[in-house]
Amino acid sequence: MERTVRKKAPRLRLLLAFPTLLPLIASVVMVAAMTDVRAEIGPENERCLLCHNDKKIITMGGKHLFIDSSVYAATTHSYIGCRSCHTAINEIHPNDTPKPPRPTRATCRECHLPIHAEYAKSLHSSKASCTDCHNPHAVKTPLSISGKDINDMCAKCHNLKKVVATHITWLPQADLHIDALPCITCHTGSKNFVITMAIQTRKPGEPASAFRLATHEELSRLLPEGSELGSLIDRDNDRFISLDDLRAFNSQVRRKEMRLWGMMTPEVVSHTYDIQDNRWDCTFCHAAGPGAMQTSYVALPDKSGGYTRMAVERGAILDILNGTPDFYMMGATRSRVLNIIGALIIAAGLMMPIGHGTGRLLTRARRRKPQP
Repeated sequence: MERTVRKKAPRLRLLLAFPTLLPLIASVVMVAAMTDVRAEIGPENERCLLCHNDKKIITMGGKHLFIDSSVYAATTHSYIGCRSCHTAINEIHPNDTPKPPRPTRATCRECHLPIHAEYAKSLHSSKASCTDCHNPHAVKTPLSISGKDINDMCAKCHNLKKVVATHITWLPQADLHIDALPCITCHTGSKNFVITMAIQTRKPGEPASAFRLATHEELSRLLPEGSELGSLIDRDNDRFISLDDLRAFNSQVRRKEMRLWGMMTPEVVSHTYDIQDNRWDCTFCHAAGPGAMQTSYVALPDKSGGYTRMAVERGAILDILNGTPDFYMMGATRSRVLNIIGALIIAAGLMMPIGHGTGRLLTRARRRKPQP
């Protein structure tokens, strides 16, 4: 009996241990599967890009046929492969006979159903399709593009001069605000706002020229070959930018016609496209309290045209701007009771000088001294 128990004990221990080993086994299988899928995707994309990455294809069928391989490689779509969307393309393309079929195109809705449903309820849905704003072969995540890139999408339909003209009727320095805010900051339900700073440059010796975003190539020239762009600001290469790093960088680049330009960008993007009431409130941006003014990053351009973020010491923007401390401002998004109390206090404060002045004006005849 004892021998039987001893023989069965190892089997029993193995059975008891199996549930704990199951997640490990599953993860190994998943990794193997993903490796196989990516191995198939890579060569498939390469076959397509042999022709579509050559600008000569533009003369054969138009600009839409050309795909920049470095830009496409940085997109999420590159991981699923060309034929995931263009299912009509077969293994022998473009040698189909009698002629290659017209490529089918997947609709964005097939993969992005929640976003499509959200966008369908907005005013924009009847005016622009997904591809009017997003190029599937160059699209990037919100964290990989600059605020200016976002505004450039809006500018395809919304003329900048007209936008400034309509905002300046109620918004002081409207042009400055529009340069510092992506349109979706105020006109969508996007959230998790942070300050994203980018390096801008302008023509040397022309102080009146406009600043523009510096490219990866331009910034690379300022560093020894092989150096990471982050070392321009991150002096100790710890992938974290301190206040001292920012101050040192700002003092250096002023002589090179460069600057850091910050924009309040959302980390979670919405496609609702409406006007948020609390955006009318100046303290949404201009106060020490909002988390958006405490968290900031520097966005460094990469070779694909996107951006990589590097964290900045918390509160850095307020330190640079000497930000306004918390204060209360009357407005639609504040407490109605406090608004009324504040208005009464202001009215009471005005009553004394106004009442006193009015009384003196009305009684001036009585106070005139008689002529001798």
